[in-house]
Amino acid sequence: MHNLTIDGVSKSFDGISALRDVSFSVDAGQKVALLGHNGAGKTTLMKAILGLQGADSGRIEVLGSAPGSARARASVAYLPENVAFHSALTGREQMRLYLRLRRQPARLADDLLDRVGLGPAAGRRIGTYSKGMRQKVGLAQALIGQPRLLILDEPTSGLDPVARRDFYAILDDLARGGASILLSSHALTEVEARTDRIVILSKGAVVADDTLIGLRAQAGLPTHIQVAARQGAADEVAQRLSAGRRNGVMVELTCTPEDKLARLGEITALGPLVRDLDVVPPSLDDIYEHFSRRAER
Repeated sequence: MHNLTIDGVSKSFDGISALRDVSFSVDAGQKVALLGHNGAGKTTLMKAILGLQGADSGRIEVLGSAPGSARARASVAYLPENVAFHSALTGREQMRLYLRLRRQPARLADDLLDRVGLGPAAGRRIGTYSKGMRQKVGLAQALIGQPRLLILDEPTSGLDPVARRDFYAILDDLARGGASILLSSHALTEVEARTDRIVILSKGAVVADDTLIGLRAQAGLPTHIQVAARQGAADEVAQRLSAGRRNGVMVELTCTPEDKLARLGEITALGPLVRDLDVVPPSLDDIYEHFSRRAER
């Protein structure tokens, strides 16, 4: 089931195209990364999904309803990159305010703050919070009402590594419960292992949409293999693999995605000459650069 459907959406401002025939969907339980340079159309698309601005053409459905409709608003949560709260309120008071606005019991405030790791600071004024703590308040308010679709714009901005890990653990729990997550981020290494699918926008158009494995296959970028030879065997290993050497005992080679298994078979056949190996596939940074540059030609 698609919790979010985007079909042929276009949007222009003063004759300049911000979105050009954008189409993709997000299924229940799926985490999708929305990537693109500044000005690629990510914010415009998120505003259209939230019903904050209309599209010139195309169709957007949020759980089968129009963006901004009562059903869509009740089912969607949004976390912007820069959150703003009343500095004089405590974390608990701010959450109680949001809960009342969503017609939810105010007693849930502490549970939500505990879930994002702010339980001990619930009684402190938000004006004393760090940027990362304020971001956690934003995540806590996004969790009100068990949303079925979360739209997250640079959600881990200001979070330390441990808080980022905890944040993605919460997203994993939500996805297991059937929620759909669309998140925009420039932290490509971070989202590489944390999302199910990747959509890349360039100049308002979708230039790539697949799993990381699928995008690697489409890009056809080389895989690097680093072979650690036994002491004194590096020359023989390099010669038999027609590869180069690095740091004395390391042998490096590159191969295409189609040749990877065959090359690994050749390395395995060397038996005791090989002590260890590392396979380094193209990173999401490499793939993003590939598709972005191709779209700019």
